[in-house]
Amino acid sequence: MLRLDKYISNATDLSRVEAKRYVKYGEVTIDGEKATNAAQKITGDETICIDGSAISLAKNRYFMLNKPAGVVSATKDQNNSTAVDLIFEHRSDELQIAGRLDIETTGLVLVTDDGQWNHRLTSPRNDFQKIYEVTLGVAITAADREKLANGVWLEDEKHPSLPATLDVLDERRVLLSIADGKYQQIKRMFAELGNHVESLHRTQVGDIVLDEDLEPGDYRALTETEVASVMAPKS
Repeated sequence: MLRLDKYISNATDLSRVEAKRYVKYGEVTIDGEKATNAAQKITGDETICIDGSAISLAKNRYFMLNKPAGVVSATKDQNNSTAVDLIFEHRSDELQIAGRLDIETTGLVLVTDDGQWNHRLTSPRNDFQKIYEVTLGVAITAADREKLANGVWLEDEKHPSLPATLDVLDERRVLLSIADGKYQQIKRMFAELGNHVESLHRTQVGDIVLDEDLEPGDYRALTETEVASVMAPKS
C-alpha cells in the first residue's frame, strides 16, 4: 500500500508536494469521491483521477538497445554519453543496465527498471549464454578453439573461464558464446591466446536476440515472450 501523494508522484511527473496541492484543492478523486487526505493509503485497486483523468502506476519496463561505440553502459557518467541517455522514456532515471558492455563494444544492451529481472539475468549461477561477433587481429587456429572449449586461465583470476563455443564466420571473424562475464573477458581470453580483438559486437543474451532493424543508438521495448524468457525455469 502507498500513501496517496506517493502514488500520484509515482504515476505522474508530479512531485509529492505538488500531489498534496492537487489533493488540497479538491482535484483528486478516489473511486469517484473527492480525496481529502494526501496521506490516505492506496491499495492500487482504486480508480484515481486528477482533474477527471485516470492515472495508474506504470508496469515494469524492458528495452533492448543497439549500443554504439563510445557510449558507456551506465546510468550516469560525467565524461561520456550513457546507454540510459539514449532511452527517451518517462522516469528514465529509474532505469538500470542489465549486463554491461565496455565503451567500445557495440550491440545488445538490455535496460529495465525491474531489479529482480535484472538480477536473474546477470547472476552467474543462471548461466545465460551471451553471443558476440568478434573480429580478430589474426586467424583463429584449431588449437585456439580447443583452449577456448576447455576454459582459458586469465591473469589474476582464481579459476579458468567457463568453456566457450566458437563458430568461424571467416578467417578473422568468429561468433563466440560464453556464460560468464568477467571484466573485459573476451579481449583477455584472446590476448592469452596471442591474438587481438579488433572489434566486438554482442548479438544475443539468453534467448533475446538483437533486433536487426535497430540502428546503432536505437531501442525498442521487449516483447512479452522476450521478457518471460529470462524468468522461465532452467531445464
